[in-house]
Amino acid sequence: MKKVSDILPYFLNELLDFYPENELKSIMYISIDFHLGLTRSGTILQSERILKDEEISVFINIVDRLQKMEPIQYILSETKFYGLSFHTKKGILIPRPETEELVDWIIKDNQGSEKKYLDIGTGSGCIIISLAKNLKGMFDAIDISEDSIRISEENSIKNKVNINLKKTDILCSELKGEWDVIVSNPPYVLRSEKEVMNKNVLNWEPETALFVEDTDPLLFYEEISKKSLTVLRKNGYLYFEINENFGNETIKLLEEIGFVNIELKKDINGKDRMIKAMCK
Repeated sequence: MKKVSDILPYFLNELLDFYPENELKSIMYISIDFHLGLTRSGTILQSERILKDEEISVFINIVDRLQKMEPIQYILSETKFYGLSFHTKKGILIPRPETEELVDWIIKDNQGSEKKYLDIGTGSGCIIISLAKNLKGMFDAIDISEDSIRISEENSIKNKVNINLKKTDILCSELKGEWDVIVSNPPYVLRSEKEVMNKNVLNWEPETALFVEDTDPLLFYEEISKKSLTVLRKNGYLYFEINENFGNETIKLLEEIGFVNIELKKDINGKDRMIKAMCK
């Protein structure tokens, strides 16, 4: 590996046994952009550029870690979300593209007047920070993890927004305050679904941010909904990202708790993925 044009063959030769080719190419271009500052077209235009020894070492290290199924977001300590850059690391849930769709829905619904927002289970802070970059108002976020609070604070500074962060266990603590909009992407993957998940998720990402027991799949939705109903202002909205298999059950739960004007929305892949409900 001497030139930029050698990087792709090197990745394919070393990693095709671990990743599908399209995913591998995407990972490679992300790595090139991060370390060399080259876009896909730039990679082609500068294909004959000679790599420095330290650059070669960087890509060798990336490949070594990818062979251990470490997510590229952890290797680079960075990920992109809704056009913004976020620091991340092992122990912090990696933001997903479908969550961008949830953020986009909230932003489109809440343009104009200033409102107060709360993100429950903020993780890297990707949801609340993206909202703060695109909406007017006050922005609060909570998480059970001290690491998440630290990373979210770092990401808020990185993206130049003000977020009020607090360590809170939503299952054990009451919410205090008033909000116009509450959003949460709580754990919703059933433990029985582990067997069909990729190793780079299972071996690296935090279980507590992903999984719920099969016997109580709506545990977080019930707790968050009940507590949100007491702190949402009149005509305020609760937004959730959900397990695609529990759309109707989540609607029923929200109705029983007392929410109205409930809307279930599919993601770009046609799966039930997000829901909103109004506090009357």
